[in-house]
This record gives sequence, C-alpha cells and structure tokens, in this order.
Amino acid sequence: MMKKGIASHEATKARRPWVPVYGITPKAAKDLMRIEAIRTEIAHIPLPPPVEAELRRQARVRSTHFSTRIEGNRLTLDEAERVIRDDRAVFQGRERDVSEVRNYWNARLRVEEWAEKGRPVTEDLIRRLHALVEKGPRARATPYRDGQNAIRDAASGALVYLPPEAKDVPELMSGLAAWIESALRLDVPAPMVAGLAHYQFVTIHPYYDGNGRTARLLATFILHRSGYGLNGFLSVEEFHARDLAGYYAALAVHPHHNYYMGRAEADLSGWTEYFTGILTQTYEAVAVEARRLVDAGIQTEPVFLRSLDRRARTALALFAKTERIGARDIAEALALSERMARVLLKEWVETGWIEVADPSRKARAYILSAQYRQYMDGLSATIGG
Repeated sequence: MMKKGIASHEATKARRPWVPVYGITPKAAKDLMRIEAIRTEIAHIPLPPPVEAELRRQARVRSTHFSTRIEGNRLTLDEAERVIRDDRAVFQGRERDVSEVRNYWNARLRVEEWAEKGRPVTEDLIRRLHALVEKGPRARATPYRDGQNAIRDAASGALVYLPPEAKDVPELMSGLAAWIESALRLDVPAPMVAGLAHYQFVTIHPYYDGNGRTARLLATFILHRSGYGLNGFLSVEEFHARDLAGYYAALAVHPHHNYYMGRAEADLSGWTEYFTGILTQTYEAVAVEARRLVDAGIQTEPVFLRSLDRRARTALALFAKTERIGARDIAEALALSERMARVLLKEWVETGWIEVADPSRKARAYILSAQYRQYMDGLSATIGG
C-alpha cells in the first residue's frame, strides 16, 4: 500500500516536514522482519569484551574505507587501517585520501557518541557532521552551498543529476530534519527512516562536496540511536560499495535528471526495498561472524560482566593488551575529554571493577580488580595475547 509519508502535528510552517512517497513492498517487509530477528539474536550472544571491541574496530575501519572508496579514495583497506592506527602515516601524492580517511573515522566515532547520548537530528547536528567529514574535528559547522552544483558522469562529463537550487536548500533540509524526528516518534521502522533520510540528503545535495559520505553517516547515526547499530558491529557502506552500479541505480528513482522535473515527488518504494535489502545483508554478515566465534570456542562472558555498560566494556577491552590504563587511554578509546575520562574512572573504582594502581602518582594508572583480571588472563590465549 502506498502512503504519503508522515507529517508532524507539532511542526510549524517554517519547519514543515518533508513528506516522502513510499510503500513497503513484500520484499521490504520480509527484510524488516529478518532484521528484527537477527537484531534479537545478536543481543543474546554475550561475546567477551575484547572480542566485541575488535569486531567494533573492524566494522569502523571497513565503514571508513568503503564509504570513502565510493567517492574515489585511492587507499586500500590495509592502507586505510594504517592511517587510522598511525597519526604519522603518510602516502605521497595521496594526502587528500589520507585526510578523508582520518576525518571519516573521527566522524564515525562522533556519530556513535551522539547516538549513545540520544541526540536529536537537527540541522545543526547535520552541519557539524558534514564539517567533521570535510574538515576534521576542529572545524565549525558548515553552511549549506550558496550556488548550484551538478553531478556528472566521470568518464563522459554528461549531466547525471541537477539538484535543487541553493535558495531552496535551507527549507528542504529543515523539512528533512523535522521528518526524521517525526517519523521516529511515530514508530516508523528505524531502517526505513535511515534509508529515506539517506536518499533525501543526497537528493538535496546541500553541499558542494561530501554529500555521499555525510548521508551514509547520517543513516548510521539514525540506526545506532534507534538501537539498530548491532553493538557497533555495523558497516553498511561496504555493501553499497560491493555493487556501486546497483547503489546508484537505486538512488535514480526518476528518469529525469532535474530535481524539479519529478524527483521531488518520486515514488521511493524501490529505494526503500534496496536499502532494507542491503541492511539485511549487513546484518546477516554480522550474525555469521558472531556464530563463527561461538562455534570456534570463544568463551562467552560470565554473569559479573553483564552489568557493565558500553563505555565500561570498551575500557575493559583495553586490558587485553596492557595491565594498566590511564585517563588518556580512556579519553582516546571513548572520544572523550580527559576530564570526563577521569570522572568515569572514579566511578569505576567506586563500582569495584578497577583499582588505582599507584595513588601517589600524579598521572594515575588503573588496574583490574582480581576477579576481572582472572577473567582477562583466561582470555589472553584465545584472542592472541
């Protein structure tokens, strides 16, 4: 059944939501049910924190590599990982590629942080996200484009798509942000919201560059905030990259290249079917890997670990490689300030799962309490030390 989107009764005229035209096809409905089943399955596989941390790291690396690769980045997966691991890594003649990878990695971390805090989708958040993607963590929120841009075929130069005029971009972006929040409040399935937000962002093309990367991160943010991030193991970008022709074909929902000549009112059912299908493939891949680890004998976590929240579990994973950690280690692992890291460490000491290694030292170090240290020692051989 076709439906004309969702409008918020609370929205003002200046912030009138976008109203997408889409239907949930039988295939999309089947994929949504499969997504829910896998989501439940993953939630009940209690993998050890170090294993979780490694799966999360790998997903972030793949997300970063493939999303930048879609836009023409020339670094290989191994090279991208080197750039992420080493701030001093240099590839002569590919400085822009290196910068894109670092920026995307940092933006992905920030997206997860925002999602955990439950930040709403606003124009300010979107502009800040684009600034992270294009300029890096210290950049100010970027304004929308002030002129026309066009998407052309890289080989022939032929016009592929002409986005809306710059004067219409602010209202369109306001409408998109309003629709996202309205749709989530009215319980539209989060995968549908993420997919439609992705589509509309690249359709508006609010910036001269960085639209695709920002759109994919916006979709990731919506999924994570809504509980569909699979504990951070999600890397949808690589599945787009595996079939770029299919990705671009799904985005081309109307034969005319001009936004004003049909794109604005196009039926998006085909795109939502594509997006839920891609998300199902991503979920299936995560489930296969989680099952493989269980079948390989990776021990599941004991009951006393299950009370730890995501931040504590991330910190616990650091002890797989070192006996002591400090505030700087926590700040880097969780993308926090050192002041906030010290607050967390104090809370964890009070909880009892870590202890102060040497209270007399100015830069305090922390160790695991005996029970947790015994568990980590038992894991060390399994995860390679």
